[in-house]
Amino acid sequence: MTTNRKKPASTTRRTKKATAAGNGRAGGRSSTARRSTGAPSANIVPGGDVVIVESPAKARTLSRILGSRYNVLASVGHVRDLPKSKLAIDVERDFAPDYVVPRDKSAVVKDIKAAANAADTVYLATDPDREGEAISWHLMEAAGIPQDRMRRVVFHEVTENAVRRAFDEPRDIDVDLVNAYQARRVLDRLVGYRLSPVLWSKVRKGLSAGRVQSAALRLVVDREAEIEAFVPQEYWEIDANLATLAVEAEEFSARYRGELGVSRATTIPNQEMADRIVADLNDSSYEVASVRRRETTRRPGPPFITSTLQQEAFRKLRFTARRTMTVAQQLYEGLPIGNEGPIGLITYMRTDSTNMANEAVQEARGVIANRYGKDHVPASPRSFSRRVKGAQEAHEAIRPTSFMRDPESLRGSLSREQFNLYQLIWQRALASQMADAKFDQTTVDITASGAPSGVSHTLRASGSIMTFAGYLAIYREGLDEPDAESDEGRVLPDLQDGQPLRLNGQDARVSSPPVVPTQRFTQPPPRFTEATLIRALEERGIGRPSTYAAILSTIQDRGYVDKAENRFRPLKLGTAVAGLLSQHFPEIVSLDFTSRIEEELDDVARGEREWVPVLKDFYGPFNEKIDTAQANIERVSNIDEETDEECPECGANMVIKRGRYGPFLSCSRFPECRGMKRMQKSTGATCPECGGELVQRSSRKSRRPFYGCSNYPNCNFLTNQEPLQQPCPDCGGLVLAASRTNAVCNDKEGCGWQGTREELTAEQPQPEPQLVEV
Repeated sequence: MTTNRKKPASTTRRTKKATAAGNGRAGGRSSTARRSTGAPSANIVPGGDVVIVESPAKARTLSRILGSRYNVLASVGHVRDLPKSKLAIDVERDFAPDYVVPRDKSAVVKDIKAAANAADTVYLATDPDREGEAISWHLMEAAGIPQDRMRRVVFHEVTENAVRRAFDEPRDIDVDLVNAYQARRVLDRLVGYRLSPVLWSKVRKGLSAGRVQSAALRLVVDREAEIEAFVPQEYWEIDANLATLAVEAEEFSARYRGELGVSRATTIPNQEMADRIVADLNDSSYEVASVRRRETTRRPGPPFITSTLQQEAFRKLRFTARRTMTVAQQLYEGLPIGNEGPIGLITYMRTDSTNMANEAVQEARGVIANRYGKDHVPASPRSFSRRVKGAQEAHEAIRPTSFMRDPESLRGSLSREQFNLYQLIWQRALASQMADAKFDQTTVDITASGAPSGVSHTLRASGSIMTFAGYLAIYREGLDEPDAESDEGRVLPDLQDGQPLRLNGQDARVSSPPVVPTQRFTQPPPRFTEATLIRALEERGIGRPSTYAAILSTIQDRGYVDKAENRFRPLKLGTAVAGLLSQHFPEIVSLDFTSRIEEELDDVARGEREWVPVLKDFYGPFNEKIDTAQANIERVSNIDEETDEECPECGANMVIKRGRYGPFLSCSRFPECRGMKRMQKSTGATCPECGGELVQRSSRKSRRPFYGCSNYPNCNFLTNQEPLQQPCPDCGGLVLAASRTNAVCNDKEGCGWQGTREELTAEQPQPEPQLVEV
């Protein structure tokens, strides 16, 4: 039986309408989709149904689950796309896109056609989101799969139960999801291909602009402007070291709040005022004014969604967003576990839902009771409300496919990256169903009086002691910035109202000063990390779960931003591009505009809006501005990063430029002087022959990378294998990558160490590769 996500009647209506609209519409038959005849591939089982997925790893997992009756093929991503050589959008014919099958996918499409011709039914089992729906539609179009023999199956975890349920309830292609995908693809193509040439002529060739990447760039540039405009304000903090009158009393610290009777803490703006208060406190008598004790609770956060997984993986593992999604994809698609074969370990990782299936919740509660005791299981299952702006996909949260499969049981089957990310997901999802943590919080107000000035003051001390770990027994969320004000774990003496105290430093046996003034200055907002930039994009509704990793990579790859101490910093080029776009195309970099477009695309996905009118509303005004931009915009200059390097030809300072093959040093007097030097990426590894730095280079003919000493020609050390930063664990020498997973010591005769690259990876992140002059 075939079930549709929408009502059958409306789905039929939309399919007919889309078919009539032509090549670029969901349901239409393109010229590339004419059915061909041909023998199936040699590995196709005659008479078996065909299942098509994106990746070979997912294909292997499904083959194990479904058995030999099904022929499972991998499309390896999209099989059709817009050509790079032209706009490929017919704006006069309702923005009809001209899709083509790339040359490197022609053999894949041919095999799929042959297999589909020999099958009774073709199941399209691509990922359960817009992109996956679009891949299925492209497959149907490119391979000419008749609609009456095609079934779409959707599952959010690659497990036997989930897959078999999906195959029991197939449906048609969801036309609305496909059209939402097309609207986004066409809109981004129009912006990129019409706006980028403006940057080429007014800034530099090879640049790009995009609806989402430009908004992200603006966030980084605006934050840098805030930092540069920030004026620090001086303030002082004063702490008194106190103790009870007992002989062996423990010292504790109390923070100055203000003169007696103030309701809010007083700001101390300068040293003069601080000195006056310190003098009073040194000559005062102290007494406990009040003690307030209360029990507080802390509730666990929800299981991961895409954005929070990327943020937490950065905080705790220092994974980039792209690295996080790559490893999560491996865990989702399936990995060989012991004798069980490939198993999907987590649910689909592109999601903005915090819900978990009821059976998963019940399993989690059972695991919690067995591992941590029934007191760690709340009376009723937890549910979480979703607050993500523009949340769209009806998925589950990211969770293990089985909580019974704890991380330690998988350690021997996973790489270090896979293990660390799986452990993070398992712990977070399990903690979300655990009991609250409980704390005894104590707040003590203290009066300082009797100073010669006649002014009395108040101070405050606070402490918080965990009395019940609850979910904190397994998981504690990371922080973007350290919390210096946290009182957790701070123990205060057992104090009572009216109890006298003394300044501890006044005792001759104590060396610390009794009253400590500290000068401080207000700080500007911090630069974005990967975690905080993703959160900012999410809060403003810019992009979607599947796009965050690509956004962050793009603004770095284009030379618009770089990283300093794992924080994004705009380069001159990025600041210039953002400034030009803000001045002449404010709607493109407007955060509200980008968010509104995302909401309209969501309306298309729900079938509440047609996609062509969305494009028309945008393209008309945008196109008019493009037509006048070339004549009205002045060329932008001073976009190159300056260096202290001297030009070998004339001695002037050199600047960093970016060409077809990466960054290089050019004379700042170009074109009067054409002095240049090459720059290459540092590997962070040390040359075993001279102690210099090993850098990545490339052959002029093949452009293949090789690695050599930065002291060339004085040192001729070369290798085709990637040098790794970590030294050999046996001899401390240079280690080379033997493959994508294995490594070997360079001193093969004297040492002979071999192992995996994961064995060398430290818990802390590797420093970002730097550019060095060679």
